[in-house]
Amino acid sequence: MTPTTTHRPPAILLYAGVFVLAGLVLPWIGAERLHLPDILAFARGDHTVYGLILFQQRVPRVLLALVVGGALATTGATLQVLFRNPLAEPWTLGVSGGAALGAFMAQTLPGVFVAVGPLNSTQSLALLGAMLVMALVLLFSRRPGAISTHTLLLAGVTISVISGGLMMLVTYFVSPFAFVAIHRWMMGGLDVVGYGDLLSFLMLGLPGLLILASRSREYNHLALGEDMALGHGVNVMRVQRLTFVGAGLTTAACVAIAGPIAFVGMIIPHVVRRLSGFDSRVVLPATFLLGGASLAACDAVARTVLAPTELPVGVITAVLGGPVFLYLLTRR
Repeated sequence: MTPTTTHRPPAILLYAGVFVLAGLVLPWIGAERLHLPDILAFARGDHTVYGLILFQQRVPRVLLALVVGGALATTGATLQVLFRNPLAEPWTLGVSGGAALGAFMAQTLPGVFVAVGPLNSTQSLALLGAMLVMALVLLFSRRPGAISTHTLLLAGVTISVISGGLMMLVTYFVSPFAFVAIHRWMMGGLDVVGYGDLLSFLMLGLPGLLILASRSREYNHLALGEDMALGHGVNVMRVQRLTFVGAGLTTAACVAIAGPIAFVGMIIPHVVRRLSGFDSRVVLPATFLLGGASLAACDAVARTVLAPTELPVGVITAVLGGPVFLYLLTRR
């Protein structure tokens, strides 16, 4: 990947327009048709049913989809540069699997879940799982005679399979009721009521995003290779460590709230680079905006395609992203 250095503010404005449009339009889409007079009555203080549906269910759900999709896409874009691997993202590298295992144990094992304000042990164990897997991936990638792209992906998929197997093992030690309650989360879901989950996400996800965004200039040099980056004065080890922390924080925040959602972090950065070039100063904010709008749109499909039944959004992203992943893999 050869970065360009041309900054494109108009392109960012276009992506921002798509992001804002998704936030304004998608809350009105759902199985239950909303009535404007009831919404206006809710705004005046009358707690109507349709007002509660809009402001307590759909708006927080769309907002959560916007930030989770944006975080996953941004993390994928940085991991692709860090490993110089066009197929890297939290799911393909197994980071989402490690975070999911930690979050799953916190939510199912008795006595493990502890909440202090907006923070809880689900996020803490998800962060621990994500960091452990990131450490393994970095260890694999930095071995003498660096392993190939396909081997790195195989290691990531293997970690995901092991994490999934361990989650299935844990289910034998919990009640069936607890398993049913968490089943949709395991498939990737955005079923929220109110704004508490959004606040919980921001506690981990926002610092992670800021860390990744602060390294955008260095990512342009790192995309050319570590030796070239060192020649340009980039502290490669520091950038790698900060990316390690930022990616772990964002992945843990996403998985703890929405479960493991695949392919958003891989596909969206490729779309942005094809449309707007390789300058990470453009790619990172653009992937956040387009990734958020894309996941929110997928969630709108998930809650309407089989209405009144809702599909987990992870099903939609897997159905759409799986063929694209195979296409990119065969091209690679």
